[in-house]
Amino acid sequence: MANQSVATEKKSHLQHHFVDEDQQFESSKMGMWIFLVTEVLMFGGLFVAYIIYRAWHPDLFYEAAQELDVALGATNTVVLIASSLTIALAIRAVQLDKIKAAINYMAATILLAGTFMVIKYFEYMDKFGKGIYPGESYTYDGLEHEMAANFFSIYYMMTGLHGIHVVIGMVLIGWMIIKAKKGLVHSGYYTPVENTGLFWHLVDIIWIFLFPLLYLID
Repeated sequence: MANQSVATEKKSHLQHHFVDEDQQFESSKMGMWIFLVTEVLMFGGLFVAYIIYRAWHPDLFYEAAQELDVALGATNTVVLIASSLTIALAIRAVQLDKIKAAINYMAATILLAGTFMVIKYFEYMDKFGKGIYPGESYTYDGLEHEMAANFFSIYYMMTGLHGIHVVIGMVLIGWMIIKAKKGLVHSGYYTPVENTGLFWHLVDIIWIFLFPLLYLID
């Protein structure tokens, strides 16, 4: 009876509109991939704007990029790459029913994400202190180019939208920690953790593109 009870508990995640666990898993993964495609399309619009403006004003983009702190950008790149590793280890730990280890890995991911946001906060504050704001609020006189505000508008839109995704990822991972503590994810059902990991990997990949495009212009 005890074994039957455990088996019933582990299958409680199966929704009534799915035939079996495999169908639920595949449907969930497909839905997540479709969602990620829409995310790529959303960021893609900003990347297109970046490409167009850079083609029009290559000198501006070179000069404006000198105002960005490459060291902070590189540090954040390392931080996010490390967070990709910790979330991957968390998923693997859940698959092996090592729930405590999974919780620790997910907590480490949140810590790394928080580090990223703190660094980005100080980077933004430095720009604001100089009067480097987006759009018409731009007052910085260190760049003579009349279109300087355009570069930083794109910079804030791209990094700001990415930052929002980092925060969303932190919330989702925190939710996965709660589910793990309640025993709602395990080797028989780890789809929520894996989908959260997919979202987090997208966040990391987008930054890997943003860093060279914004910080390493030559």
